[in-house]
Amino acid sequence: MPKNKKRNAPHRGGGGGGGSGAATSAATTGGPHRTVQPFSDEDASIETMSHCSGYSDPSSFAEDGPEVLDEEGTQEDLEYKLKGLIDLTLDKSAKTRQAALEGVKNALSSKVLYEFVLERRMTLTDSIERCLKKGKSDEQRAAAALASVLCIQLGPGLESEEILKTLGPILKKIICDGTASIQARQTCATCFGVCCFIATDDITELYSTLECLESIFTKSYLKEKDTNVPCSTPNTVLHISSLLAWTLLLTICPISEVKKKLELHFHKLPSLLSCDDVNMRIAAGESLALLFELARGMESDFFYEDMDSLTQMLRALATDGNKHRAKVDKRKQRSVFRDVLRAVEERDFPTETVKFGPERMYIDSWVKKHTYDTFKEALGSGMQYHLQTNEFLRNVFELGPPVMLDAATLKTMKIPRFERHLYNSAAFKARTKARSKCRDKRADVGEFF
Repeated sequence: MPKNKKRNAPHRGGGGGGGSGAATSAATTGGPHRTVQPFSDEDASIETMSHCSGYSDPSSFAEDGPEVLDEEGTQEDLEYKLKGLIDLTLDKSAKTRQAALEGVKNALSSKVLYEFVLERRMTLTDSIERCLKKGKSDEQRAAAALASVLCIQLGPGLESEEILKTLGPILKKIICDGTASIQARQTCATCFGVCCFIATDDITELYSTLECLESIFTKSYLKEKDTNVPCSTPNTVLHISSLLAWTLLLTICPISEVKKKLELHFHKLPSLLSCDDVNMRIAAGESLALLFELARGMESDFFYEDMDSLTQMLRALATDGNKHRAKVDKRKQRSVFRDVLRAVEERDFPTETVKFGPERMYIDSWVKKHTYDTFKEALGSGMQYHLQTNEFLRNVFELGPPVMLDAATLKTMKIPRFERHLYNSAAFKARTKARSKCRDKRADVGEFF
């Protein structure tokens, strides 16, 4: 054999002698071994991604949940891809690490893999810790989002407690760091609330987390001498996430602590209803409705001194018609504040039904709604699958043990994508036709008068 061919031939045992990790990967996968030129760490990472594109592409884990396995292979294939993604969370390239973090997060959001995650808990925690400490905004966000899903997978217990002990101080530091990215601080605030809700077993740690989140969102409160309307700032999105995370943790606090927080915030929180950011107004309104629910749960004859001024403000928001506000924002705001007003005035909650598989869950309180919304934000479209199979979430929503279904039943329950498309198209046409008829009737009445 000529010397040049012999030198370029891949070794049987894996990597070629010497050279970069990318060359080793190429030899291992059976790809052609080309002459290696000097290149940077960034190039090395890109080369690694070219051989592991199935791992590093988050889109390889579609958000359709368990359908991923039916379409792309077996459980072993999924775990094999996940192992590759977990390895890439330690890559030298920030883009590769971020893509790997998002890929793992998408996979764990769409599938319950408790045993797999349990075995690799320390590796995942170390990767998240490094990315939070050394990464920039997008990477920190991806790491924090993965931490939330990791705790949801494991549920309450020693494993989640250790994750919180490791990541809690880092999350708190980022949240309170004024020089850090607002988007990263926002995601870390949500993550801190979710992980603490799941894992904390130390009451002092719970109180410490509440104080940390309070120190953030209370900056949006009106000062005593300030009569101006609270204006939104770049920090408003952070304040919203901190308020919602704080409200979530308040639902698991002892009654004595809840009373203290109610006394402290009940008269200051309504000032956020005047903020010019629609999302802040909605977050404040829903938080107030939940606080009223908690207060009346502790004292059935609970009395709020400024009830008249509060209901007047809520009614104005529920019927808001200001022209300088976007139509979409006004529609969303009016819908939410109609429900908030009913909760404050009439102690009523409009029950919502969530369907997943053959089961149904009724959301009949603000506490349950806020908890559901929080976990849905973390899991995305994987929420329904987790409600079916995740024991922790089923315990949170009192759904009992998972319902066991055989493969044949599951197959009959699935509607092919093409059929779903036809069904949705027909429904859209029917709605359009009904609206057209309704508009025609209104036009006729207008002409008559």
